[in-house]
Amino acid sequence: MDNRSGRVKLSIVVPVYFNAGNLPVTVERLLLLQEQLKDADLELVFVDDGSLDNSWEVINKLHGLHSGMIKAVKLTRNFGSMAAIEAGFSVATGNCIGMISADLQDPPELFTEMLLHWRNGSECVFAVRAERDGSFTEKLFSGLFYKLMRAFAVKDFPDGGFDFFLVDRKVVAAVKDSCEKNTHLMTLIFWFGFPYVTIPYRRRIRIAGKSRWTLSKKLKLLADAFAGFSYAPIRAASLTGILFAIAAFFYGGLIIIRRFIYGVEVPGWAALVLCIVFTSGLQLTMLGIIGEYVWRSLDAARRRPNYVIEKTCL
Repeated sequence: MDNRSGRVKLSIVVPVYFNAGNLPVTVERLLLLQEQLKDADLELVFVDDGSLDNSWEVINKLHGLHSGMIKAVKLTRNFGSMAAIEAGFSVATGNCIGMISADLQDPPELFTEMLLHWRNGSECVFAVRAERDGSFTEKLFSGLFYKLMRAFAVKDFPDGGFDFFLVDRKVVAAVKDSCEKNTHLMTLIFWFGFPYVTIPYRRRIRIAGKSRWTLSKKLKLLADAFAGFSYAPIRAASLTGILFAIAAFFYGGLIIIRRFIYGVEVPGWAALVLCIVFTSGLQLTMLGIIGEYVWRSLDAARRRPNYVIEKTCL
C-alpha cells in the first residue's frame, strides 16, 4: 500500500445529511474525476448520517448504477459529521483517502492536484479556504473560530481552516487507533504532525438544499475543539479566580483603612449583593468549563462507539 508511483486507489468519503437534492449532481461531478486521474482507480464512499429525507434511497440507487465505484453506508441515527467521516474511513480501501462535503461547496476537481502532492510524498494535503462565499455571520464565526484555534489550541493550524482534504492510509490508521470521542477530526489529523501541504481555494455557496450546520452544532464544535486540544479555558478560569481573589484582598484592605483610620462608614447593601451575584455567576461559569472536561472524560471512559452502522452496500 506504500507504492505511490504505480497504479493506486483513491477513496473519497462523502458524509451525507439531508442532501438528497445535491447527490445526483455531486456523484456526477465525482465520477468525472476518474477520467482525469492517471494511474488511479476511484472509490466513492457515501455515508448517510441518519438523514430523515430520502438521501439513503438516492445513495442506494446510485450504488446500484455504479456498484464497482460507489460504496454506501447507513448509520442508525445522526451521530454527527465527524463520526460519519470515521465510518467512511472504516470501509474505504484506498491507498489514500479524501473527504469532501456532499453540497459541492468544495471543487471535487481539486483532488487531482491533491493526489499529485500525495504521490510526491506528502502524507496530508489540506485544501485551505483562502476565500469563501456566504453571509457575513458565517465568515465572522469561521474566521473567529480558526483564529482562536491558532492562538489557544493548535499552533500553526491553517488560517482559514479546512474540512476538504486528502490523507495517506497511515493517517487514517492513526485516526482509528486514537479512538477519540467528541473530537474535531480535522484538528486531530493536523495535530498528528504528519508532513503536509496546503492548497488555497475559494469555497462556494451551497447550490441546493438547506444547510443543517446549525448554531448549536457550531458551538459544540467549538467546545469539542478547545476541550480536546487546549487547556486555555481551564487556565482562563483559574487566572480569573486568582485575579478576583487579589482584587477582593485589596478592596478588603481599603475598607479596613477607611473604617479604622479615617472613620468612614462603609455603606452599600446593593453593592454587596451585586458582588455576590456577579461572583456566583462567575463560579458557575467556571464549574461549567470544568464540567465540559469532566463529561468528556466520562464519555471516553464508557467506551461507547462513535457510530453504529445499520447497513452497507459494498
